[in-house]
Amino acid sequence: MNPLTPIEDPFPPLREWVAGGRRLAVGGHTLFVRQDGPGDGRPVTLVHGFPTSSHDWAGVVPALAAGGCRVTTLDLLGFGESDKPRDHAYSLLEQADLVQAVWEELGIGRTALVAHDYGVSVAQELLARDPDRIVRMAWLNGGLYADLHRPALVQRLLHGPLGPLLARAMTERGFRASMRRVLSRPVSDRLLHEMWLGVARADGRLLAPRLLRYIDERRTYGTRWNRAQEGYAGPTLFVWGPADPISGAHVLARVRRRMPRATVVELSGPPPTGHYPQVENPSEVAAALAEFLTR
Repeated sequence: MNPLTPIEDPFPPLREWVAGGRRLAVGGHTLFVRQDGPGDGRPVTLVHGFPTSSHDWAGVVPALAAGGCRVTTLDLLGFGESDKPRDHAYSLLEQADLVQAVWEELGIGRTALVAHDYGVSVAQELLARDPDRIVRMAWLNGGLYADLHRPALVQRLLHGPLGPLLARAMTERGFRASMRRVLSRPVSDRLLHEMWLGVARADGRLLAPRLLRYIDERRTYGTRWNRAQEGYAGPTLFVWGPADPISGAHVLARVRRRMPRATVVELSGPPPTGHYPQVENPSEVAAALAEFLTR
């Protein structure tokens, strides 16, 4: 097969993914939450990135559920099918509060945690608060270190003074083009359309400038978060796309220096994986996570 030819992706339509979940009222908001796998399975929580939703995990969840995991996914506040308050001061700290509230509402005690992109910062905050609750930690491409984060041009523009105007001008065509700049492996137009549907629902594209304040929070809390991440004593896995222009091989180099005991799965291809490992390369990501989580 030509490595540049999009393969058949395993992702269900967004509407099917949403039909398998429910809305949960927590912390004064309503979040979309989904659980898969046996009710008595090993608890695993997956946290998605910016600007998409829990649907990003749809290609790996079946393998984890089949391996005996009880998989909880959710759309963070302002994303996907969850509430999208327009004038809200979005914060990574609040997102961590809401994840904890979901755990309490669903009766989830100790859990493995898997995080990507924006979700990486939420996971760092959760680790800093209560590391004993996290039995295993898996990281996919994200801004683990604020000084190494290289936001895409569109993110820098949306984070700037013209952000609100640019957000109003955002279209599906522009979204697809921006996504392809951070992806390294082929992803179908169909899947990019499904991702856009999650972003665009309830005018969610207008929230991008507010959600991107996470860039500032990473600088503010970075020292505390890195201490929690590097000092975590539980089993740790990195499943990483080295061709990611935002958080790729340059981040992995520091991870290897600072966390030498962690297991690293570098998705070097060919072709190498970019910023969205679970979307670009779901089979390898599913295999790595299943082996790690069910070991």
